[in-house]
Amino acid sequence: EVQLVESGGGLVQPGGSLRLSCAASGFTFSSYAMTWVRQAPGKGLEWVSGISSSGGYTSHADSVTGLLTISRDNAKNTLYLQMNSLKPEDTAVYYCAKAGGSWWTAGMDYWGRGTLVTVSS
Repeated sequence: EVQLVESGGGLVQPGGSLRLSCAASGFTFSSYAMTWVRQAPGKGLEWVSGISSSGGYTSHADSVTGLLTISRDNAKNTLYLQMNSLKPEDTAVYYCAKAGGSWWTAGMDYWGRGTLVTVSS
């Protein structure tokens, strides 16, 4: 059974940093691309970042480039999202999702339950 469990969310002040983690199990983690998607209160899903199966290629939405960095540790079956210089508009539930292939453009077939990030003073 595929399982994706996010952690690391919480309350942070504007300008602060957080690192989200996503522990994966039930599939060969190193064979699949992974993504982060977020949903702000009252808004739709927003794709944030994608990383290839090897970790050698990444892509970020224009709105977060330079502020959020995706990475992975295939030895630990874990996906990360480093979030810096957070703004109130970054407040959202952050989901990790497994892609259907080795590139994030393959679409997402499994999702975690999400972790809430709240940026507020």
